[in-house]
Amino acid sequence: MKGTVMNDRRAALINGLLDLAAFLEAHPDVPVSSSVTIHHFPDSDSDAEMCEEIDKIAARVGSEIDYEDSPYGHYATSVLFGPVEYRAVAVLAAARARHDAERSYLGCVKPDLNLDLDLD
Repeated sequence: MKGTVMNDRRAALINGLLDLAAFLEAHPDVPVSSSVTIHHFPDSDSDAEMCEEIDKIAARVGSEIDYEDSPYGHYATSVLFGPVEYRAVAVLAAARARHDAERSYLGCVKPDLNLDLDLD
């Protein structure tokens, strides 16, 4: 069952991308971004399992691990097709914990919107 669902999601994504390309080609008056990135995030809580999946993807697509994301707790690889990027990213436990801690303050700090600003 899981394989069927994954194949259905994959087919739907590919068909959506093809439909988008055809639409944009047929409507040159519609503005577009200069680039697009498709992200894949491994479905696991284990850092080791996620990194292993990213390593396997890197080997399949012939890319290296992107260590520029390492300071943020991400383990990633990508491949470019002109301005289109396929990027596989493992968000490691430390980064998820930092994000959760930062989000725990959501709504607790409210800016004072009644400021009298003297801009002279």
